[in-house]
Amino acid sequence: MQQFIARRILISIVVLFGVSVMLYALARLMPSDFVTLTTSTQQKITEAQREHLRELYGLNSSFLGGYFEWQKGAIMLDFGVSLAYARPVAEVIWNHMGVTFSIALLALLFELLLALPLGILAARRRNTKTDYTITAFVFIGISLPSFFFAALLKRSFGYYGLNILPVTGMLDPKVIYNGFSFAKLIDYARHLIMPITVFAITACGTWLRYTRANMIEALGSDYVRTARAKGVPERRVVYTHAFKNTLIPLVTLLGMQLPMLFSGAMITENLFGLPGIGSIALKAYELSDVPFLMGYNMFLAAVTILGYLISDILYAAVDPRIRYK
Repeated sequence: MQQFIARRILISIVVLFGVSVMLYALARLMPSDFVTLTTSTQQKITEAQREHLRELYGLNSSFLGGYFEWQKGAIMLDFGVSLAYARPVAEVIWNHMGVTFSIALLALLFELLLALPLGILAARRRNTKTDYTITAFVFIGISLPSFFFAALLKRSFGYYGLNILPVTGMLDPKVIYNGFSFAKLIDYARHLIMPITVFAITACGTWLRYTRANMIEALGSDYVRTARAKGVPERRVVYTHAFKNTLIPLVTLLGMQLPMLFSGAMITENLFGLPGIGSIALKAYELSDVPFLMGYNMFLAAVTILGYLISDILYAAVDPRIRYK
C-alpha cells in the first residue's frame, strides 16, 4: 500500500507539472489582458503607458521566462499577487475557500441523504410507478440549469414572492453579532437554504442514477438470491449484502466530487452574493487576472488529483478483494 501511494504521488507531481504548462500557455494566449480591460474606459491613457503597466505587471515577459519565474514561486506556494485584488493569490484563495467548502460540503451531505435512499428505493421498485416518479425527478434535477432554478427560488421565496428567505449574502447586514451565538447560526441557516437547495437538487441526480443502476445489478446477483434463499431478512440483504457492493462506483464518484466542491459553485455563489471562491474567481476571469487564474486552476488540479488518490485508497476499505502491493 505504501509503495502504491508513493507511486501515485510521483505520478501526480508529473501530472501537475503538465497541467501547469498547459494552464500557463492558455493564460498567455488569452485575447485580452488585465491592463487592457481595466484601462479601456480611460481615454487619457496612451498605448505607451499601457505597455509600461504591462511591463510592471510582468505581462510582457517571454513564455519560458515567465513560466519558470511563476513555477519557482509556485513550488513554495507563492502564486504571485492578484492583479484584481492587489493581494497574494494564496491569501485570496485561503480567505474565501472556507465559505465555498462549507456550503458545498453541506450540499453534498444533503445530496447523499436524498439520493442514496431514493436510488435504493427505485432499484427495489424497478419498473413501477415509484421508480418512474423517482426517475422523472432525476431527469428534472439533471436538466434544470442552476441559474434558472436559483432565479425561480428567489422569485418564489424571496422579496418578489413570499419574502420569507433572504436572497443574498450570508448574514443580515442590519444585525450586528457579538461573537458566535444561536441567533447568528439561525441567520446563517436562513441565508444558505436556497443556495444549498440549488446545489443539492441539481447535483443529486448523478448520485441517484449511479445508486439505482448498481443496486439493480447487485439485487440480481447470485449471492443475493442465495441470501434470500437462506432466509436472511430483506433489510439485511439490501443494505448489508447488495448496497455494500455498490460502494465502489460511488467511491469513484465521491473522488470526482471533491474538486467540484470548489469549482462548481461559481454561478450559484454569484447569483446569491456569497463571498466564496467561486464568485471571486468569476471576477478574476472577467478581468483576465492571470496570476489568480493560474493559482486558482492549479489549486483545482491539485484537489482533483487528491480526490482520485483518496478514491483509490478507499477501494481497499470498501472491497477486501482489492490489495495493493
